Amino acid sequence: MSMSDSCKDGASKSNDDDVCDVIGKLTSMNTDNEVGNGVSVMSVCANCGKEGTNLKSCTACKMVKYCNRECQIAHRPKHKKECRKRAAELHDEELFKQPPPKEDCPICMERLPTIAIGRTYMVCCGKEVCSGCSYAPVYDNQGNIVDNRNCAFCRTPPPLRDRLERYNTRLNMNDTQAICNLACYYNQGRYGLQRDHAKALELWQRAGELGSADAYCNIASAYMLGDGVEVDEKKASYYWELSAMRGQIEARHNLGVNEGNAGNTERALKHFMIAVKDGSSYSLESIKRLYQNGDVTKEDYAKALQLYQEYLGEIKSPQRDEAAAADDGYRYY
Repeated sequence: MSMSDSCKDGASKSNDDDVCDVIGKLTSMNTDNEVGNGVSVMSVCANCGKEGTNLKSCTACKMVKYCNRECQIAHRPKHKKECRKRAAELHDEELFKQPPPKEDCPICMERLPTIAIGRTYMVCCGKEVCSGCSYAPVYDNQGNIVDNRNCAFCRTPPPLRDRLERYNTRLNMNDTQAICNLACYYNQGRYGLQRDHAKALELWQRAGELGSADAYCNIASAYMLGDGVEVDEKKASYYWELSAMRGQIEARHNLGVNEGNAGNTERALKHFMIAVKDGSSYSLESIKRLYQNGDVTKEDYAKALQLYQEYLGEIKSPQRDEAAAADDGYRYY
């Protein structure tokens, strides 16, 4: 029985069942115990009805409060169903939010492409530079093209033997992209590092906790493929969700594929639409197939095409096109 149903049925005001009055008071109160200029308001324990200004909210649903752990446990049988429903709603509200776009390239000030080869991480300064600026020639004061191997942003020479030293320097600065990349090097055994899956997982976890969407996506892939860990699809989905909520389009696309495979077309479409708006051509193709199979409408597919074109309009530039035409490694969409 829902909370609203409880009120309709006229629950008694005994200690066991006076939920109605409690909910009525709770819905009219600020859940943060403050109104306006730091003025405290009274809250009510959902179990015993005790009033106070320092009650703790249910961490899952945020709907009710308790004066202590004992009251929360005692009220759990009545609250469990509604709590799970609201917690799932809150989770989906966060999961299906459109993440903010990636930052602009620090040189041309155009939006950075979302696909990895459309941008380059510079370990010397910790900047991500778009493919166009990475490829663009550099001229001296006389207009002559000079060596373009230096960092496009800070002009530092490229790392040769000191690559790992530079990465460790950035690691000590809590540079999330450096930590994530170094984890990949340990996972693959690159640049003279001994292959170490445990070290890679440790570094990915650290980068993820510091805000890296790529790190959580890599952890998800490890659990899905059994790369250094036992295969665990639930953990893979969990980390894909964390990654997707931070704007990682591959993780978002994978969540859409999983929902589609489970027959949850509506949820799959939501994931694909978010990914398309951030530039996923794979998700656009998935929506096209759903439309061809009659699972989504023509309007859904048209909207996806429009979102993808809007994304291209934000990232396309003649300089990036020139780089992509010269080398497929600079392709950015």
